[in-house]
Amino acid sequence: MAREFIVEADGGSRGNPGPAGYGAVVIDATSGETLAEAAEYLGVVTNNVAEYRGLLAGLRAAHTLDPSAAVHVRMDSKLVVEQMSGRWKIKHPDMKPLAMEAGRVFPADQVTYEWIPRAENKHADRLANEAMDAGKRGEQWSASASTAELDAHLSPTAGAAPRKGRGAETCAAPPRGRDQPPRTGTVTTTEAADTRAARTVASPGWSSAPDMGAPATFVLLRHGETPLTPQKRFSGSGGTDPALSDVGLEQARRVAEALARRGTIEDILASPLTRTRQTAGAVAERLGLDVTVEEGLKETDFGAWEGLTFGEVRERHPDDLNAWLADPEAHPTGGGESFAETATRIAATRDKLVAAYAGRTVLLVTHVTPIKTFVRLALGAPPESLFRMELSAASLSAVAYYADGNASVRLFNDTSHLRP
Repeated sequence: MAREFIVEADGGSRGNPGPAGYGAVVIDATSGETLAEAAEYLGVVTNNVAEYRGLLAGLRAAHTLDPSAAVHVRMDSKLVVEQMSGRWKIKHPDMKPLAMEAGRVFPADQVTYEWIPRAENKHADRLANEAMDAGKRGEQWSASASTAELDAHLSPTAGAAPRKGRGAETCAAPPRGRDQPPRTGTVTTTEAADTRAARTVASPGWSSAPDMGAPATFVLLRHGETPLTPQKRFSGSGGTDPALSDVGLEQARRVAEALARRGTIEDILASPLTRTRQTAGAVAERLGLDVTVEEGLKETDFGAWEGLTFGEVRERHPDDLNAWLADPEAHPTGGGESFAETATRIAATRDKLVAAYAGRTVLLVTHVTPIKTFVRLALGAPPESLFRMELSAASLSAVAYYADGNASVRLFNDTSHLRP
């Protein structure tokens, strides 16, 4: 009977593109024993490239052990898993040759793919970070402690019974002595530019701060104009759901080109409303990515004020408007959503997405109130700060979220891509 291997792989880029590396591990599916590890510093590349290189390394290590084995690949990159499973098209020119190369290591009927949360991919993630740390120092990668020591220390469930296929991460490997050979893996540091970039880009901003690794970076894109936008009418999730105007479609095209030039976006999520899905679709087509609809990114429901201008609301519902401006718990007329309720929803969405996309750069295509709320929460600003922010159609903002829970606002209301 053919042997069964589990390959777990990961890749990361500190800057995206930035100093990058991968890690991969081959596990015996029956015994849970770790059979091989690989890691490599790649120089300056994107997260997606690093993840594909990790997959390649894992498959090659498994093939060296037994080319007839059945292989089950587990990765926290949904992009790689879905593309290699054949469910998503591979449009990006950098991804196609890597995917083709990975597909040639084993016959297709010997390999299956599974997406797992990042928390279940700690072994490969640690190896990738070790490789990036070594590259930052201009050194070759080699593990400084055994898999058992490190994973038992890092795992939140240390001491628990291991699951099949992952148990050896915390119990199988003996400590390495001085006379034992280094684990399989290389660090490429032949280009001085790569080393300089590693030392510059990956270093913390404060000399005394710990290196938290790559943050989850949310690039916040407000949708393009609709017919209601230039008229400054309330347009939330409870209104007519207008589509982009011709101006809005052109704005979406321009922001798509700008993001393509930057080359950092790895995933795209959008509010379920038409204007955000249209804007996200234009970017996705240009970047060769797919759009995931996220309900939590929808605009506030403005109740009976939907479609009205501020002046019309003041004329028709002055008491409700004054209360709404003074109290974040107040609701628009007709039972809309309060700013406090919006903030609760956005905070929950933020926490979910930070956990799901740790270390990645994600485009969130959403609306005025959600974007302002992301920024307000990151700054720890009071609710009234929402009224002191200007946010233009098709503008870009960005917030980074670190492993220690801190956030950093990196950009706000950038519209430079819309100028001729």
